[in-house]
Amino acid sequence: MAEIEQDLAQLEVLCKQLYETASTEQRSQAEKALVSFTNSPDCLNKCQLLLERGTSAYAQLLASTTLTKLVSRSSTVLPLEQRVDIKNYVLNYLASRPKLPTFVTQALIQLLARITKLGWFDSQKDDWVFRNVIADVTKFLQGSVDHFVIGVQLMSQLVSEMNQPDTVRPLTKHRKIASSFRDTLLYEIFNMACKLLGQASKEGVDYNDENKHSLMTQLLRLGHNCLTFDFIGTSTDESSDDLCTVQIPTGWRSAFLDFSTIHLFFDLYKALPPSLSPLALSCLVQIASVRRSLFNNPERAKFLTHLVTGVRGILENPQSLSDPNNYHEFCRLLARLKSNYQLGELVKVTDYQDVISLIAKFTVQSLQVWQFAPNSIHYLLTLWQRMVASVPYVKATEPHLLEVYTPEITKAYITSRLDSVAIIQMDDGMDDPLDDTGMVQQQLDQVRSSTMGVVFKTRFSSNNTDG
Repeated sequence: MAEIEQDLAQLEVLCKQLYETASTEQRSQAEKALVSFTNSPDCLNKCQLLLERGTSAYAQLLASTTLTKLVSRSSTVLPLEQRVDIKNYVLNYLASRPKLPTFVTQALIQLLARITKLGWFDSQKDDWVFRNVIADVTKFLQGSVDHFVIGVQLMSQLVSEMNQPDTVRPLTKHRKIASSFRDTLLYEIFNMACKLLGQASKEGVDYNDENKHSLMTQLLRLGHNCLTFDFIGTSTDESSDDLCTVQIPTGWRSAFLDFSTIHLFFDLYKALPPSLSPLALSCLVQIASVRRSLFNNPERAKFLTHLVTGVRGILENPQSLSDPNNYHEFCRLLARLKSNYQLGELVKVTDYQDVISLIAKFTVQSLQVWQFAPNSIHYLLTLWQRMVASVPYVKATEPHLLEVYTPEITKAYITSRLDSVAIIQMDDGMDDPLDDTGMVQQQLDQVRSSTMGVVFKTRFSSNNTDG
């Protein structure tokens, strides 16, 4: 017993040297010693003892990350009974210690997510022992605010873990697990996230309360993780997010057909402070991008109408767009209107004429204030470029009004860039929007195609279907 206590004390010292010391040499030696500890035969038992008796948060962190490494090894898989014991132990540990340092809690949640994913197809007496996630989480949701946050984090991290390919195991195994999780549990988790967000919104939340703020953050992240799940295994490159279509499963139709989901996130955007509202907009970007084939034509028209109405509400009350993160996500949302819907569908929306006028005004103002969130302008110019490109294919008789607004946008772009030259000359410390020649060339191409295209394509529009 004395030897074990001495070993634990030594591990605590090594943890402090690894995370706290300013000496590079001491940190390197501690790291080597801890690698040896990870490979020792009694590592598992000592990790449990560190969690139980460790006096520092760094010791708890070491135990958590080491256990994650142990359960992740593909060469020496721990017995099923042992992995079940680890899972139950960590759940009880979190339940009895809801106020652990954030990084320790996160490390333990990461361990639970990893052990659940890797054991997804393991059964014990005809029971999928790692799939009773909702039952485990519900116990936390019925506790204090701290317990509630942990429960939401557990779901959020699990969705993220299921969506992340394994660097060690074959991609085919990852897709098999992810697909099974998608079909059996993901929709239930998404519905739970929406239900909890709706309840919190109705009851009102004091966002000055750190715990309540953290709770809403985790709920929004959970919703966003569900909506950004790689449903069909395409692993879309995030750099092309403006082209992305969200391949929502057919079984999720009911969540979008009653329009309560889209209203929920627009309402959340209005109610949340700037520290949280960008997350609500990020969710709306995904919702606006659900695959077209999820709806029939009348359903799609209704869905688009609700989406455009929500966009109009934001444009009519643009105060929150002064926050750069809100502004950026809203620009992404506007771009999705054309990337996922046809111009012929947009012009048939009842509010189209008012909304296109508001979008044009917003674009002109954004171009004039070029110092603010310059990376977001791309999405606005992309929206106009794509709308103009669709003009020849529109069969709808409703006016698109692009010939009215695109010249205004072109004028605003040119004059704002010319005006920036004089401003930059007066302030050398200011970023010059013309320095990035690649970006300027791309923007000029977008503006040129929008302006020239609307002139010729409006005159010589064909009778083809909308593209």
